Amino acid sequence: MAKRIKSGLKRRRQDEVRRSRNRAARTRVRNAIRELRDAIAAGDAAELKKLLPHTVSVIDTSVRKGVLHRNTADRFKSRLSSQVGSLLQAKQG
Repeated sequence: MAKRIKSGLKRRRQDEVRRSRNRAARTRVRNAIRELRDAIAAGDAAELKKLLPHTVSVIDTSVRKGVLHRNTADRFKSRLSSQVGSLLQAKQG
């Protein structure tokens, strides 16, 4: 049986807390993106105007918490924003 080193036990406890926190944040991001993509597919302009800022906020929060890399978040935001923008322009014009 391996030795129980105090620092190793503490590290394991910290890792577990961080893993669950990161997992929750990643789930929030994925759910927000999924809701926005569903609204894009449905073509609901009012829902898009409400969901896009919320989704961008959730993505930015995950970057601040260190769950997503900044470039990954920027890529998500860019693609979602362009999809929403093109859909809203098509609805207007």
